[in-house]
Amino acid sequence: MLLRVTDRGLWCEPAQLYIDPWAPVDRAVITHAHSDHLRFGCGQYLVAAPGTALARTRLGAHGDRVQSVAYGEPVTVHGVRISLHPAGHILGSAQIRVEHRGEVWVVSGDYKTDPDPTCTPWEPVRCHTFITECTFGLPIYRWPSTAQVFDEINAWWRANAAEGRASLLYGYSLGKAQRLLAGLDPSIGPILTHGAVETMTGLYRDAGITMPETTYATVDQRDPAWSRAIVIAPPSVDGGTWVRRFGPSAAAFASGWMLVRGARRRRGVDRGFTLSDHVDWPQLLAAIDATGAQRVLPTHGFTGPVVRWLREHGLEADALATRYEGERDDAAVDETEAGS
Repeated sequence: MLLRVTDRGLWCEPAQLYIDPWAPVDRAVITHAHSDHLRFGCGQYLVAAPGTALARTRLGAHGDRVQSVAYGEPVTVHGVRISLHPAGHILGSAQIRVEHRGEVWVVSGDYKTDPDPTCTPWEPVRCHTFITECTFGLPIYRWPSTAQVFDEINAWWRANAAEGRASLLYGYSLGKAQRLLAGLDPSIGPILTHGAVETMTGLYRDAGITMPETTYATVDQRDPAWSRAIVIAPPSVDGGTWVRRFGPSAAAFASGWMLVRGARRRRGVDRGFTLSDHVDWPQLLAAIDATGAQRVLPTHGFTGPVVRWLREHGLEADALATRYEGERDDAAVDETEAGS
């Protein structure tokens, strides 16, 4: 096998490197900068060029170990041809194409095919074997249009502002928060951010991604205009002291899990908006088909239903056990996401 799972992650023996390892290794190729795919302590990292600053920021003192390559530009390592291709998940996210002796594998990382102005759109990459995430790999998951979701978010914010209530909108600080910001209507009121969101948003701006004007809501700052504001923050702050400075407020959470009513109840928020940075069921199947792969290895998600469907439709399919988390519906976040 060109790629196989070991105790350190997805290993390419001919190239002597790992893809998104979950333990320190000498050489790693990284799909994107979320903490379950970009781990601290590796000797060398290769990322897609648009995600360079994100990776270096998240690695801190080890940021100088990050090297980058343009989308589609091949790199040859020990006779293995490696290239990174847009995944459409967050800024700089990539699918990893690995070619050796005529055999081509593609590792999807996390990906979505919905439109998103904050990152390069996903593109299909032809291959023999496709390792695909299936975070939402059940037929019940079918996303509403992005335009409809943002119409709902802006209407919710507008109604809260008219009643003098701040709108607290929770989304992960890297990727989801910036996608939310890009879809807001700034004419409604001020847009405030948690510190973790503001840091990541600054890196998006530096990369040339258009973002609305935002105000970093510091601990000692208060403003009467905040009663009309929308506040973009990571879910870890929900119910904590940080949110109390905004006075009367309504809270909402943006996630693919919000499609299911029980998930909204568990979060304890007033509203749930179905907005995911992963493919839904029909998008997943369409993406697999677009690769032309005859062998598919679903991972991190509802692998069982996906494997069954693929086998029933004539493809070779087996679940691949990995440690990636996909889109989490809890308050467990890393230090960057939990910063004030």
